[in-house]
Amino acid sequence: MPTTRAAAIEAAPPDGFPMPPPLSSDELRAFLAREFPQIHDDFVVEDVAPMRSLMRLVFRDRHLRPGGTISGPAMFGLADVSLYAAILGSLGPVALAVTTNLNINFIRRPEPVDLLGEARLLKLGRRLAVGEVSIISTANGELVAHAVGTYSVPPRDTVF
Repeated sequence: MPTTRAAAIEAAPPDGFPMPPPLSSDELRAFLAREFPQIHDDFVVEDVAPMRSLMRLVFRDRHLRPGGTISGPAMFGLADVSLYAAILGSLGPVALAVTTNLNINFIRRPEPVDLLGEARLLKLGRRLAVGEVSIISTANGELVAHAVGTYSVPPRDTVF
């Protein structure tokens, strides 16, 4: 029985297709810039590794809602892209992985500063990935939101 994730992937590729190597932080940055240029100003890859990622929402005035707090849609976007990054960090460039469900709980009002999305995959199967994201304020390290989501993973022959 393989003892590492890489050995397990090589030993038994899902769906009969060899899996691409996971993406490094630099490769993920390049992939997102190429495939999703619309998020370039908002999200920064801090770190990525198999089964996890760390993304940054760069605070901009456009993220504020009335009352001076970061909006729910901005935090939702951070949760979504953080999970996507964790999947790419595990499977490689699967551009067609899509969100099928994402629930978010807003825990406390974040100050208008950068936020971090710490994603961790709980399950990575052939067709579905399930994970959670802790959204943390860079002002004080407090948890401001928590999300749980599911992604549909395409067959491995649809990699870019």
